[in-house]
Amino acid sequence: MPVRRLRALLCLPALALLAACAPTIGVEAGEDATNPDCAPVMLALPDVVAGDLEKVRTNAQATAAWGEPGAAVTLRCGVTPPGPSADCQRIESATGTVDWIVASSDDGTWRFTTYGREPAIEVTVPPAVTEDHSTSFIADLTQAVDLVPATRQCT
Repeated sequence: MPVRRLRALLCLPALALLAACAPTIGVEAGEDATNPDCAPVMLALPDVVAGDLEKVRTNAQATAAWGEPGAAVTLRCGVTPPGPSADCQRIESATGTVDWIVASSDDGTWRFTTYGREPAIEVTVPPAVTEDHSTSFIADLTQAVDLVPATRQCT
């Protein structure tokens, strides 16, 4: 058996063990997660947001996460589209513009939900992330989110 082939065979179990050790973030899928318009968004999401939060595996369809378990930014495609709101904000970036309904909870969690796009996309940012990061990184998601065409805008 050639040495190269033997090395490859010996590395396979090690790769499997390393993959099993990678964190998986539990994220509840959106109601419309099977919407085919979510697929291009998921494929276009960045590998890193906020400068240092790396993308990690999730356990549900049409979801993504960046960071560590318990302190991860999560994204769900296929959530229920929100109605008009005074909390609608237009966020512009070099790659486009997305309108988001922005809400914060008493525990310091921020929730951004796209407005005027179906399927809607929701991004949740826990307080563990906002301790060290601004939520302005939401603009990092514009290029991917913009793949779902806007049908309405903030007024």
